[in-house]
Amino acid sequence: MAQTTKASRQNRTITVDFQDPSTYFQLITDGKAFVEFVLAFLLALGFQLTHKATCTSSSSLTRHSHYARVRLGGLTIWRIQCTSCTAVFTVLPHFVLRYRRMSPDVARQALIATHGGLSLEWCATICHISPMALYRLICALGQHSLVTVLVKSRLPLPAYLLADEKHSRCLTDRVYLPTIVSGRVLWHLGYSDAKSAAAFTASYGQFQQTALEHDASYRVKGALTDGFDSTVSSMRTLFPGARLGYCLRHALNKLPDKLVGVSASVRRGLRSTFHALLHRCRQRTSLRAVALGQRLRHFANRIATTVGEEHGERVRHWFEAKKAGW
Repeated sequence: MAQTTKASRQNRTITVDFQDPSTYFQLITDGKAFVEFVLAFLLALGFQLTHKATCTSSSSLTRHSHYARVRLGGLTIWRIQCTSCTAVFTVLPHFVLRYRRMSPDVARQALIATHGGLSLEWCATICHISPMALYRLICALGQHSLVTVLVKSRLPLPAYLLADEKHSRCLTDRVYLPTIVSGRVLWHLGYSDAKSAAAFTASYGQFQQTALEHDASYRVKGALTDGFDSTVSSMRTLFPGARLGYCLRHALNKLPDKLVGVSASVRRGLRSTFHALLHRCRQRTSLRAVALGQRLRHFANRIATTVGEEHGERVRHWFEAKKAGW
């Protein structure tokens, strides 16, 4: 006997900010006021409810049914329904997490403690929750796509981005976390146990694929990297039309590594001079490339005179390889 695949039910859960729990408890006693409050909240945010494909109405709602969350002390949860297409939406108050017993405030405190380096056991003990519940919460957050969440939050896809890779360890193994950042927003956080260009391309490719699903015409205009070969290669593969550059902060951090055997005070002084050099050149609006090349040559000559020709030659070769991206 052939088995038919059951279609997955579409999630229609709305989390509404009632400002205070007392407001929620007061509104659930008045069906009309409850529906009007929910509708006003959605209109204020500019969100559109996901109705059935054949629905032509967007604001014709009525109270449908309710149930009690036993693990939350019998908290009443109401559902509302579209009178046109009969789509049902579950309304969750802001102080309740979907499928979770813990409150949002407790979850936030536990996640912050985990991010600070405490173990799951210690975080659970401090916040009076189960370690397994905290573990499942962390796993649930990892299943969401950053691009999808940010786009639904009305953030535009970044035209210019910073691609970097964080070197870390998983037990005794070396692992890498490819990241994409634009401004103060993290758009991608991947995981790879290899540092090859193919592995990084696969990780960064997840960001590109999700972005194209939201906007088929999306193109990256420019990307900054720290010069790591695998990252640069993956950016060129995924975004062939983008202009690639090197991050100046990474350049400042790497300059002292080129001056092996030089005292710390001298390296700090040369790093400060290098920072001032890059800052002055970035302020220029004309002949910037010529000015930067001249200043870099003078700076390399100064290093050769100050700490030795060998260091000056090493820095000079490094400038030649990186200055095109600065």
